[in-house]
Amino acid sequence: MSQTIPQQMVIENVIQSKMRGKVIYQSNVPASVALNLTFVKPYDDLTGKGYQRPVDPKRCHDFALYLSRGDNALFTPILLNACSQWEFTAYDKHRPSLGRLLCKGKSSLMDGQHRLGGIKRYIQETNADIMVPFLAFHSLDEDEEIHLFDTINTKAKGIGPSLSKYLRRDSDELSWIATELLIRNDSPFHNIGSIIGKRAKGRHITLQNLYRTLHFLFKKDEAALFPKEEKLKIALFYYNTIKETFSYEWLDYTGHRITHICCLDALSIAAGTILDKYFSLEKKINDYSSMARAIQNLKSIDWSSTGHLRYLKGLSGSKSLANELVNIMIK
Repeated sequence: MSQTIPQQMVIENVIQSKMRGKVIYQSNVPASVALNLTFVKPYDDLTGKGYQRPVDPKRCHDFALYLSRGDNALFTPILLNACSQWEFTAYDKHRPSLGRLLCKGKSSLMDGQHRLGGIKRYIQETNADIMVPFLAFHSLDEDEEIHLFDTINTKAKGIGPSLSKYLRRDSDELSWIATELLIRNDSPFHNIGSIIGKRAKGRHITLQNLYRTLHFLFKKDEAALFPKEEKLKIALFYYNTIKETFSYEWLDYTGHRITHICCLDALSIAAGTILDKYFSLEKKINDYSSMARAIQNLKSIDWSSTGHLRYLKGLSGSKSLANELVNIMIK
């Protein structure tokens, strides 16, 4: 892709500073300018110095949807290498770090390819424009650029789905319920769960695991309409009753599979299938006693790690076991 531009462009209100001895610029530009002032070095570039992956259209689409939320859709600056094509001029000698950039050519986009792709789609579909923040190095050689890209995409760790769910607990019902199940003393998951997603001895269930299993429990349309407080109450009752029914098995993670994710999902799928027999907003049913009796019917299940459940794996295994559990619970 050509790095030239038809005519010199100017970026105002730029802050110049240094990072580890490298000159950097920080500011923001309209999306249309950002798209015209950047280029990407694909991994199969003929120069042998390319490194960028092909754009994933779904990620761009998802980011465009995120931007449609309006003012709450904040995002991080894109990272650029100006390749010595941008020159900084201070406004005056009293403010040597504040000025404008004279852009004679395009900058190399090191990080933010999907953000810019989503921004492009967003402005095309809405006919709007947004400001795009950036951080640009004045000049990195090609090897420095590749090394920084590699560091960003291999060394940096994401926060993980569990911590992400925790951070969304005020805006997402299931995230809130899953969090409550981990932090409340009266929850059977309190001492065996991890909010940040890091498993350790005795803490083998993550917040993400609980989020997923709660999705199975409240999957039916009517159950999904329950207030979150009612959902929490039902979840606490259901899992506490299971723990009380299988108290030894619940605490013996090595010897029994009842709290293994596959079996926990099966228990949730099974309960979700028949939940409307015990709870219904429309029919005004709120029958905890019958639900407890249904759980008692499961006493015949052998949860041992050496029994018939030892080969159970994945969602297909969970669904298979759930069918067996439903038949026993409603007999």
